[in-house]
Amino acid sequence: MDIKFNPCLRLIQALIITPMKLKLTLASALLFSVIGMSQVTFSTQGIGTNRSDRAVVDMNGDFLDDIISVATSSVQVFYQQPDGTFIEDVLFTTPADNLPSWSLAAADYDGNGYTDLLYGGGNGVTFMRANANGTGFDEVSFPQYVFSQRSNFVDINNDGHLDAFVCHDVEPNVYYINDGFGNLTFNQGGIGDYPTGGHYGSVWIDFDNDGDMDMFNAKCGGGPDRRTDQLHQNDGAGSFIEIGATAGVADAMSTWSSAWGDYNNDGYMDVFVGNSVDPEHKLMTNNGDGTFTNVTAGSGVEDLTTTGIENCAYDFDNDGYIDIVSNGNIFFNNGDMTFTLETDLLPSNNGAFGDLNNDGFVDSFTGSTIFKNNGNTNHYLTINTVGVQSNRNGIGARVSLTSGLGTQIRDVRSGEGFRLMSTLNTHFGLGQDTEIAIVTITWPSGIVDVLEDVAVDQTIVIVEGSTTLGTQDHTGIQLIVSPNPAKDLITITGTTPFTLAQYDVFDMQGKVVLNGSLGSGQINVSTLAQGTYVVRLTNGSSVNSQQFIKR
Repeated sequence: MDIKFNPCLRLIQALIITPMKLKLTLASALLFSVIGMSQVTFSTQGIGTNRSDRAVVDMNGDFLDDIISVATSSVQVFYQQPDGTFIEDVLFTTPADNLPSWSLAAADYDGNGYTDLLYGGGNGVTFMRANANGTGFDEVSFPQYVFSQRSNFVDINNDGHLDAFVCHDVEPNVYYINDGFGNLTFNQGGIGDYPTGGHYGSVWIDFDNDGDMDMFNAKCGGGPDRRTDQLHQNDGAGSFIEIGATAGVADAMSTWSSAWGDYNNDGYMDVFVGNSVDPEHKLMTNNGDGTFTNVTAGSGVEDLTTTGIENCAYDFDNDGYIDIVSNGNIFFNNGDMTFTLETDLLPSNNGAFGDLNNDGFVDSFTGSTIFKNNGNTNHYLTINTVGVQSNRNGIGARVSLTSGLGTQIRDVRSGEGFRLMSTLNTHFGLGQDTEIAIVTITWPSGIVDVLEDVAVDQTIVIVEGSTTLGTQDHTGIQLIVSPNPAKDLITITGTTPFTLAQYDVFDMQGKVVLNGSLGSGQINVSTLAQGTYVVRLTNGSSVNSQQFIKR
């Protein structure tokens, strides 16, 4: 069986290994079999996990997706190597008060370069905080009762530090705020407050393109009020407003998870909501004005006649249009907001997703088995985000890519589907495009990085603020934009006059939408569409940038 590897991976590999190592080569795999007949096929390879299989995510900072299986007093990691082999290591821990029986989330919440874990259990929440060299974990368990469901890492208050969020099945949702030193404080209320819960599947996305993360909560169980889905809009000031009804996504259908992606490549996140009780699944397109329209009829989504709890979105065939995977069944995106269903390509729990042989195609792992995507001739780009002012993983960043196919977007996020944890790497399929015009990363901090003329079929690492466009101050001169948000005019002020400066206004795709001489200190932005922009002032060798919102 041919397994493709990526010769263009350009990373410095730094791997720290401790005893109890087992090297698995592809040549020694026990059994391969081809699964399915579709636009892609999957081959199976056994791997020796012997604990509870929960995640595919980079654990040691080398940007290669690893395999994680956990038990009460240990974490079993199969570290992926550049040549496609794996090295097993078992990291022993103090006994965990709670196991990830309901969900696991992963991220580097203390910023030390190694991935930490969140265990969402039926009675509470435990964090496994990786030590300074990635050779072990410190267990941190909270005393509060939490009937955990989906869990996530996300910067809730946008202070540059990752917080944690956990859906509560029988009470209001809970979250843990990071003080910036990796110390977490328990909070409850304000982001999903139904008294008896019903909060099952949280996913954090920027649905309104305003630069901060919102939260959709798939709900299930009990009467219609308890199981009505919610959409919590981030107001940018630390508060969340539930707008599900006005947005058109409040539905009492009973669901454990949803799959978000820009299915029509129009620059806005759409949503597939999988019904867990009746085979009446729902596809909603984002209208770009804060509302959604049900486009299920005729989309092909109605062809799925089974139910389940796991729903995610990835471009499995690398054609440049993101697909939907629902309980092992894949809806292949036709590029026109219709889908072709291929059933039973993967196990019924979907598995955890990532690139497990470094070939640019998304694979799956569950049940001590890797389901390797056999791929095709389509191209790809994988992006690893490294935050500096923002959180280290870049969770909450908006990544966009423009090629001949058009523009695609992704949000970097931790925790989707219901139970498992998938890769933090950002993957794009490119079809037969061989050139990428521009890649733009808009970080939670507001910094915008832009790369032009990027080669295909490679993995790249982008460090926040490392390219030409950013809102960081390059000169120590403070730049103030007011009012912000703005409707017609913005006024530029600072600690030094900017009246001789040239200005450029960039949209979130990194394109210049306005430019000129600052003159009076004001810029007319009335012709801009609603959204988030960056204004950059150039005055000789001085360059200063700031983000603003156009209403």
